Amino acid sequence: MLESPFVIGTILNVAGILLGGVVGLARKKPLSAAQESFFKVMLGVLTVWFGLRLTWASINGPFLQCLKQVLIVIIALMLGRMTGGLLNLQKMSNRLGRRASERLAAAKPDDPHLSSEGFKACAALFCAAPLGILGSVEDGLTGYCFPLAIKAAMEGLATMGLTPFFGGGVMLAALPVLAMQGTITLICSQWLAPFLQSHNLLDSVNATGGLLVFSVALIILQLKKIPLTDYLPALIFAPLITWLLRTGEV
Repeated sequence: MLESPFVIGTILNVAGILLGGVVGLARKKPLSAAQESFFKVMLGVLTVWFGLRLTWASINGPFLQCLKQVLIVIIALMLGRMTGGLLNLQKMSNRLGRRASERLAAAKPDDPHLSSEGFKACAALFCAAPLGILGSVEDGLTGYCFPLAIKAAMEGLATMGLTPFFGGGVMLAALPVLAMQGTITLICSQWLAPFLQSHNLLDSVNATGGLLVFSVALIILQLKKIPLTDYLPALIFAPLITWLLRTGEV
């Protein structure tokens, strides 16, 4: 798998937000229903491709070994879902997103703090997105920037629709996105990736992450509601299970 330059995924995400804001300020006209549907389908298809591509590239070896890797991923996802549910990760994410959405809905054109309200709400929405954490981890571990490229397109479209009402302050949401996702990517690339590579555990994380990216497509296309944030602990369980099984074979 080709590795991308340093934190390129986060850079793409920031660029998407800024570009969407510039286009929104210049265009002033919202997307039509047909255009929104087109972009939604395209993003869904690309998310399916990039998610399954990552999983496929991470499962290798003889048939029995591949089967074992698939079973590890399934178990990791189950344990991750249970752990995320116990920690209320999705509920916390939903609560943050709901407050941000209510803030956007309650905004009035004559509000002197309109631009600031738009910034705060968008910063919360963009940073709370589980794809941001998942994409930052993959970008840091292997340089696989495509999940964050998908997020960049989604948030670029959102910014484009919000800037005509809230103004350029919405684009400042790119700063907390840069700080949060860049930090996660740097931590993963500098400390976590060398450890996982030295113990041959990286493929298990990527195979699990690929399926989580794929599940984002189901949400984008509104095919199924998935508590994606609850599944994020699976990224920890996958290498742990792989290591425990390998230790038991010795």
